[in-house]
Amino acid sequence: MIAPSELIINADGSCFHLHIKPEQLADQIILVGDPARVDIVASYFDTKECDITSREFHTITGTYKGKRITVLSHGIGGDNIDIVLNELDALANIDFTTRTIKPNFRQLTMVRIGTSGGLQPFTPVGTYVAAERSIGFDGVIYFYEGTKHIRDLEFETALLQQLEWKVEGLLPYVVSADASLVDQIAKEDIIRGVTIAANGFYGVQGRKLRLPLADEQLNQKIEAFHYKGSQITNFEMESAALAGLAALMGHRAMTVCCIIAGRVAQNMNTQYKDSMLDLIEKVLDRI
Repeated sequence: MIAPSELIINADGSCFHLHIKPEQLADQIILVGDPARVDIVASYFDTKECDITSREFHTITGTYKGKRITVLSHGIGGDNIDIVLNELDALANIDFTTRTIKPNFRQLTMVRIGTSGGLQPFTPVGTYVAAERSIGFDGVIYFYEGTKHIRDLEFETALLQQLEWKVEGLLPYVVSADASLVDQIAKEDIIRGVTIAANGFYGVQGRKLRLPLADEQLNQKIEAFHYKGSQITNFEMESAALAGLAALMGHRAMTVCCIIAGRVAQNMNTQYKDSMLDLIEKVLDRI
């Protein structure tokens, strides 16, 4: 039996942070950062079962062209992904009445739709990038047992060497998204890339305002990195925790981003709504 302090269930039978009940969760899940973007995704639904808001977590479950889908906002950062993934897995695989793990595993399919900064000439503003691999600058998965079998340890070694890693107390990790899901969503019209998931927006991604950086040249080294034909394509903040935790739990997960900032060209598109709508439609049709 899982103790009340470990699995917190609200008085109405919903999980603590998300406030979702087990019966309100679909097997196909679209994740977004912005709570307002949940309404945009759900505007395509034919029917809606529930609309739940708790803190930064906004959830709508409904149907799209006969498919039952949950769309959920996770807020910003890998720490929130830790909350969301654990509570989604609990909703699917723990009996909330007995507080015991269900005998039959229920696999979830999760696609995160996000925005990102491009790091290569072939990922300019307006392109879509699926994170085939993610590099975690967040450390989230290190708190769980058994990560070595889901990590690309050779890739991690190459990173430390080529980036001449100077950030004390943090080692990047490399995980892959579910390969079959990447094929399903990316098809032939979305770039398959290597995405850095940062644990911040400013210094972690090489943005310098008033504070000096631990490694002023890190972004240049990231842009120049090559490993077995792969280059690092973009920055965002959640893909590694999502892919890593999902792999540990046995779920299918991936991230696909719309590039809205060119970190090399130093340009930015704040009017990216139409591009995001196109990406949302692609994911809805393919999930």
